[in-house]
Amino acid sequence: MRVAPLERDAVNPTSAYLCEMHPADWDSVAKIYAEGIATGYATFEKSIPAFQTWDKAHLPSCRWVAVENDSILGWAALSSASSLCVYGGVAEVSIYVGTAYTGKVLGTLPMHSLIASSENEGSWTLQSGIFPENQGSIALHRKAGFRYIGIRKKIGQLEGIWKDDLLFERRSKIVGT
Repeated sequence: MRVAPLERDAVNPTSAYLCEMHPADWDSVAKIYAEGIATGYATFEKSIPAFQTWDKAHLPSCRWVAVENDSILGWAALSSASSLCVYGGVAEVSIYVGTAYTGKVLGTLPMHSLIASSENEGSWTLQSGIFPENQGSIALHRKAGFRYIGIRKKIGQLEGIWKDDLLFERRSKIVGT
């Protein structure tokens, strides 16, 4: 499903529009994911999984790509926060913007759609773990209404270096209230 371009404003300063992510988008999505991996502060992942592996790890709904001039500029998707049924309305955010488009407010477009579609699916809490070095992601999450919860010190290693993880969450004002 294509979503019409929004008027240019603080949320969408480009002519980008959103589409639901489809398997055919994987090459572009994977390229952007690889750019995130290369920064060293976007994920603990070291390589791009096969689409089937990525697909199983993410919810089938709430997958978006930001498109401009037939090119995918960024993407967003959700994964379950836990397999326990009591956490059924809690999801983990993945959002990536191509390196050529970082710092250009492009992440707000898929983030806002991710929030709206997650609420339509019944999610009451979105959460994110963000490396402290990833100031762009921190700013994006704060702008989207996420609040800082705390820090998990030295939660995992990346290239032999222990990394901290900042926890952010956004509680829905319309689901689970």
